[in-house]
Amino acid sequence: MPPTISWSDLRDRRVGVWGLGVEGRANLRKLAALGIPPHVLVDDRPADESVVGTEAGGLEALAECDVVVKSPGIARTREDLRALEDAGVPVTGGLGLWLAEADRERVLCITGTKGKSTTTAIAGHLATGLGQRVLLGGNFGTAPWDPEAPQDVDWWVVETSSYQATDVTVGPAVVAVTSLSQDHLDWHGGIDRYYRDKLSLCGRPGVRRVVADGDSPLLREHADLLGPSVRWISAGADPGWTAGLGLLGEHNVRNALIARAALVELGVPGADDDERIAAAAQDFAGLGSRLRPVGQVDGVDFVDDSLSTNVLPTLAAVDAFRGRRVALLVGGHDRGIDYAPLAEGLAGRADLLALCLPDSGPRIAAVLRSGAPDVEVREVTDLAEGVRTGFEWARPDGVVLLSPAAPSFGRYRNYVERAADFVRTVESLS
Repeated sequence: MPPTISWSDLRDRRVGVWGLGVEGRANLRKLAALGIPPHVLVDDRPADESVVGTEAGGLEALAECDVVVKSPGIARTREDLRALEDAGVPVTGGLGLWLAEADRERVLCITGTKGKSTTTAIAGHLATGLGQRVLLGGNFGTAPWDPEAPQDVDWWVVETSSYQATDVTVGPAVVAVTSLSQDHLDWHGGIDRYYRDKLSLCGRPGVRRVVADGDSPLLREHADLLGPSVRWISAGADPGWTAGLGLLGEHNVRNALIARAALVELGVPGADDDERIAAAAQDFAGLGSRLRPVGQVDGVDFVDDSLSTNVLPTLAAVDAFRGRRVALLVGGHDRGIDYAPLAEGLAGRADLLALCLPDSGPRIAAVLRSGAPDVEVREVTDLAEGVRTGFEWARPDGVVLLSPAAPSFGRYRNYVERAADFVRTVESLS
């Protein structure tokens, strides 16, 4: 675990910056605002001559620093990071530095394998509708410590990835956990380590309440990692106000209930008032690529769920269309996760066609053919072929659902580019 130090503690120290992605750039801006010139800039893939490659002298330069501020994508399981810490160089992250001196009684961190972006967006929408000034930050968008971020806010709602959680030593007042399933096993070094890292935020000093998905058997099994004060939330407890958000799927109803419960626990004025929360729920825009309808052609609906990068949200997405024929586009970058739970969740779905995309498509197809024999399975060469095949199969009134249960890397730069390809193909059909 990194030491508990704050951004202000970095003054008069030699600070190395390791990783220059979106958060890394925010770290640079924060250091500049504090008047701290970085001792060295290091990245695994240097973009220009001012940045030293990690394996081209960067690690040696970082070893000369008093503190290293890393980006979340640099895993704590890496041998080079452990070598720095073994040599006595503290390695920390931006979120941990910020929480160490923030007013944590006004901070809600939202984590979970999936659903955290939607839940963060809903929490921000509800709090804003209640007349509060809110910064949505962390993995969701703006880093709360970025000098370019608004500072005159009442509350911080921070989406927190498992990558970021490993850099945190003190917690916010409230943590919300939306789900738990396999993900990022290559980064964390195994499933047990992933579960511990993902839920580590819940046990940090200062957390007084955890709000968690009560419908998740896996979370219930790991309740010992959630701390002593947990409020469990079930989708079946919906009093009806969530309809104003216009959400698809039971899992999104639960995300909304978790968001509201977390605001109540945080102490946001009006969050416990049913009438006010129902009014605040109106006109929610939702998130792109999260169960987003993108068109209808000849009675067939096309739905973009490109943000789905593992099994859990894909099963939830399919479940949102009960009673309809669904052509499911599944597959992408292969991280080696177990797809047996996907087969188990789809077993018996004779009204479903699985169109398996490269690169993990062949492996998913084999698992589905073995574990879900009622599901029709076809392997396709690319997304465009999958969309066209799904369209013909889903006629006259079915659904073509892009919910890949895999990242987009390799074929696409990110999930946004994958979604854009999906939309272009749909438009070509019409």
